[in-house]
Amino acid sequence: MRVAIVCPYDLDIPGGVQQQCLELARRLTQGDDEAVVVGPGAHPGTVAAGRSISLPANRSRVPLTLDPRAGRRVRAAIESADVVHIHEPLIPLVGWAALSRRRPVVLTFHADPASWTRRLYRLGGGLLRRLFAGRPLTAVSQVAASALPAAWGEPELIPNGIDVASYRIDTERRPQQVAFLGRDEPRKGLDVLLRAWPLVRARFPHAEMVVIGAERATGLPGVSFRGRVDDGEKRRLLAASGVFAAPNSSGESFGIVVAEAMAAGCAIVASDLPAFRPVLDGCGDMVPPGDPHALAEALIRLLDDPDASRAAGERARAAAGRFDWAVVAGRYRAAYESALAAR
Repeated sequence: MRVAIVCPYDLDIPGGVQQQCLELARRLTQGDDEAVVVGPGAHPGTVAAGRSISLPANRSRVPLTLDPRAGRRVRAAIESADVVHIHEPLIPLVGWAALSRRRPVVLTFHADPASWTRRLYRLGGGLLRRLFAGRPLTAVSQVAASALPAAWGEPELIPNGIDVASYRIDTERRPQQVAFLGRDEPRKGLDVLLRAWPLVRARFPHAEMVVIGAERATGLPGVSFRGRVDDGEKRRLLAASGVFAAPNSSGESFGIVVAEAMAAGCAIVASDLPAFRPVLDGCGDMVPPGDPHALAEALIRLLDDPDASRAAGERARAAAGRFDWAVVAGRYRAAYESALAAR
């Protein structure tokens, strides 16, 4: 089977959707399938749709292309595909171009939709229903699926994938090391964690916190900022941490960092967000978003009981198996078969 995976975001810029598209293609080509990723940027081994610009969206910024030549490039790239897998199909211009071709299509929605997106879905009414009806719809979570009108069809929930085995690293775990992973954006909650940290440190003077993915100059004792690191170093730092904190405030549709920390065997403390609940599925502590005192108390409870923390980490690791790429890629391939059959 020849699959064209269409990504709306610049493939040269790290991001959750980009990572999923690239890794899904790699997994498919390990079997009997052919796969190509089409999107903005000039990532090796992909088809470049055009240069990207950064635009504000969902309390963050997204790198997408408005290059008028993108449509022609996308249509040419998917012409020989048996199935076209379009991620975030309503993001311009790449998704629009892929939808314009009469090919078997699978559609995947990733984002926690903003209010304007929900209005667009309603106003699009008949046109979008004609575009999507009868085509396999998927979403990475119930949050991502929540804005999709019933007239489009019932989306299948297929979670984001991770390589679970790669997080099983033989390294010494530090029970009093807390890890954070994410960009330095307000909705990722790093400020909340830094406000909670002095309370944790007052109870455990030797506790350490490692911040992965962000860099700041702060004088907080016990805090080290590692900035952006490669995947190997990220996995090593998670595997060496006893506890993982996900203090995100909003705008999350899945929680890939939570799934990664689970696979690494960390005990989890996460904000009580709709997107995080099904990922943890009871295998972690949840606290009110934006509450540094509740966050500190949950961290202190785990640091105060290393045996309970270790057991929580093992439960989380076992639960992470449902996100393994062997499972996720297989479910997408079944969706491709459905798209071919529907044609």
